[in-house]
Amino acid sequence: METTSLLEARAIGKSFLGNKALDGVDFTLERGEIHALLGENGAGKSTLIKILTGVYTRDTGSVTLDGSEITPANVADAQQLGIGTVYQEVNLLENLTVAENLFLGRQPRRFGLVDRREVRRRARSLLQGYGLDIDVDTLLSSHSVAIRQIIAIARAVDLSGKVLVLDEPTASLDSQEVEMVFAVLRRLRNQGLGIIIITHFLNQVYAIADRVTVLRNGRLVGSRKIADLPRMDLISMMLGRELQDITREHQATEETIAAGEAPIRFTGYGKRGSVTPFDLDIRPGEVVGVAGLLGSGRTETAFLLFGIDRPDSGTASIDGTDVRIASPVAAISNGFGFCPEERKNDGIIGDFSVSDNIALALQARQGWAKPLSSRQKAELADRFIRSLDIRPPDPDRPIKFLSGGNQQKAILARWLATEPRLLILDEPTRGIDIGAHAEILKMIEQLCIDGMSLIVISSELEELTAIAHRVIVLSDRRHVAELKGDAITADNIMKAIAAPSQTEAA
Repeated sequence: METTSLLEARAIGKSFLGNKALDGVDFTLERGEIHALLGENGAGKSTLIKILTGVYTRDTGSVTLDGSEITPANVADAQQLGIGTVYQEVNLLENLTVAENLFLGRQPRRFGLVDRREVRRRARSLLQGYGLDIDVDTLLSSHSVAIRQIIAIARAVDLSGKVLVLDEPTASLDSQEVEMVFAVLRRLRNQGLGIIIITHFLNQVYAIADRVTVLRNGRLVGSRKIADLPRMDLISMMLGRELQDITREHQATEETIAAGEAPIRFTGYGKRGSVTPFDLDIRPGEVVGVAGLLGSGRTETAFLLFGIDRPDSGTASIDGTDVRIASPVAAISNGFGFCPEERKNDGIIGDFSVSDNIALALQARQGWAKPLSSRQKAELADRFIRSLDIRPPDPDRPIKFLSGGNQQKAILARWLATEPRLLILDEPTRGIDIGAHAEILKMIEQLCIDGMSLIVISSELEELTAIAHRVIVLSDRRHVAELKGDAITADNIMKAIAAPSQTEAA
């Protein structure tokens, strides 16, 4: 007799403003299973989870729970049906006690009043099942992030009891805390709960998951048992390519660059919970590529180098002199520029004109007490609109009305106006058309020829093999490999990503 899966989603479709976020996606969760849902940014993971948990309503397809079709109208409805969710940022109240958080909104009552003694008794009994022996009358804020995660899990399971969805549950935890949470998840799995976990830590997927489903660009790539899935195959599923060497076309200056002095140096640079300490030397005219899966520490590395995050170890030096890059203003004053991955949220100011957006970094370096004149901004905008072919060529047009590729050109223009010695580009070609993509890669090559140093973070392996003189590979927030010369191939990058971490190998 065939048994019914705990949760089944079939042919799920969802669009926003005509753009398909999910296109015919299938997903199945079994009882007593920990199922990892993976994919890069924009893959559709969050959209699928929000449909399952009642945040969004699907456009097409069906969802069944215990064999019955469901359409949760909201999160509370999904909880009543049996589906609970715990997010990376624990959605509990730190100014309440542990017991109050566990039974918030559903406190047992006696004679019309909250029965606080019963609340505490039930809280102690509930947490004992998770191996937690803590004072339930203490404030939630007095406990570690890991303990708060377990409390949030206990509440979600007690509320729902069939399916538990965990969105990046270990992002802020150290290795011991991760194992503490994983021990709880294994216990729940053995009790028959179905668990969906979204994570970007490859080692953790292999440590905890029974099965994995990969989405890419809103479509299902496939579902596989983790025991039968080599790491290289999983990375191929996520990145959307088979293993093959890419022929590198590189300028003849590679050996000259490698032999030159490195005026920009980062030594033992890192931040706990963000990036393990690393060494990085950068030479003039050099493109340093940064590769790794989403969540590997790529953007965190860029944030450290540009002063958005402050390091808690290591030193930075420029031209042999130690410098302190404790803020973006300090980075700009030292000749650094940064084009962020999230162009619309972190790069542009949508209601500002193209001209004002281009002038931002130069104005920040000059200081807001000395505003650029309208004539200076107009000359600046005109120069870069012509040199970068920004379309339409209207400096007064609000930048939000430009295409993604032209917005990216305007952000590049912003930093080129400061004549930086180091330009950090985080996914510079993501979400732009083919023509703009080629233009930006050609621009990177020319900047390199002109002697600028560049760090290019990209999930497009072919892109890195084409433009980078060196590639730094990250995995689980650690710099795990450095590839040079003929070793820079897509095959070798993927092998470095897939290699077990030092801690795991130990």
